Amino acid sequence: MNRNYINPPNLSSEKSLKTLVENRTVYNLNHCELNLFETYKESQLVPLKFNDLVVTSMLRGKKVMHLFDDPGFEYLPGETVVIPSNVEMKIDFPEATKNNPTQCLALAIDQQKINETLHFLNDRYPKEGNSQFWHLNHQNYYFYNNVELATTINKLIKECMSTSITKDVLADLTLQELLIRIIQTQTAKSIEDGLYSDPNSPIAQVVEYIRVNIKENISLKNLSEKACMSTTSFYRFFKRELGMTPIEFVIREKIKCAKQLLKNPAIQINEVCHLSGFEDSNYFIRLFKKHEGITPKQYQLLYVN
Repeated sequence: MNRNYINPPNLSSEKSLKTLVENRTVYNLNHCELNLFETYKESQLVPLKFNDLVVTSMLRGKKVMHLFDDPGFEYLPGETVVIPSNVEMKIDFPEATKNNPTQCLALAIDQQKINETLHFLNDRYPKEGNSQFWHLNHQNYYFYNNVELATTINKLIKECMSTSITKDVLADLTLQELLIRIIQTQTAKSIEDGLYSDPNSPIAQVVEYIRVNIKENISLKNLSEKACMSTTSFYRFFKRELGMTPIEFVIREKIKCAKQLLKNPAIQINEVCHLSGFEDSNYFIRLFKKHEGITPKQYQLLYVN
């Protein structure tokens, strides 16, 4: 739930496989290298390291990733991990078989391209707040794909695998978009995890207002006034920072509140609807199912002993 999946490229033919563990297919471009890894048998603690920052996304199957000194975690389709240069990952493949292979992409990005993109963003689209800059957050390295991030990765796979003479130019533009999407996704996850770094930023104040007033009907006008900005400026600012509109974020917070309430097996769906700030229960049920893939009642039943 809440994951957006990337379209996996076709698996390699059996005859072309060089190994059954992390068989690698490489597509080289001017500023990036797309690696497609496939594993066809159970393995543990397989080491992998890149000289450049690498964006990895699971396409098929399941891995267990071991990174830094953090506990190992399950890595599934619909999820992305961003790993700094020269950091070794160790990977388990607990379920990989010939009939159930894993497939993962690893996009190594030239550091010069990253620096150029960040410089461009900080110069042309400076962030609000003191000492706030566009940057990749290496502590916030694991997250679910949203629609925009999955769409951008799909586009980049297509360009990397293309035979067009313009593929390097188009891939460069898509790399810029990918870096922006990753930073926006990291910002949104930092807010969700309570780790947003600048308490003086309008974003922090607006998020606090939304959470305190989650039961209310929150409008764009309310939020822009809280941020001391015009509605147009605030809308653009918020979407640039988080990659979603203010109202999309409000709905996401209301759904998050509803999910927390639904962990109580005794609470009624109508009550959850009211306490999470929805006026119409039918609309709430439809919206919840759109976001979570199941109805509120089905979600509640997951927590019944």
